[in-house]
Amino acid sequence: MLNSKTTKGRVPSCGVGDIIMAAVKRGRPDMRKQVVYAVIVRQKKEYRRPDGMRIKFEDNSAVVLKDDKGNPKGTIFKGPIAKEVTERWPAIAKVASLVV
Repeated sequence: MLNSKTTKGRVPSCGVGDIIMAAVKRGRPDMRKQVVYAVIVRQKKEYRRPDGMRIKFEDNSAVVLKDDKGNPKGTIFKGPIAKEVTERWPAIAKVASLVV
């Protein structure tokens, strides 16, 4: 997570649509164990939208970025992507196949 402002002593947190610095756990052998920029696109923890709808996904997932400007490294994303991500990151919205 980048530059999270919180009160003193509070653990910083992040959610859907936030940009983070993450370590690659699964994937190609040359990508594994690298620290990369990523945007969170799905989370298991339920969250509430302004219209009152509650959303949760089956897994936690993020999209790896080329740079901190929001340009995705991949050309196809498997699985659904949250609507909050597509509103905040238009480059990811162009590549998304399913938006929830």
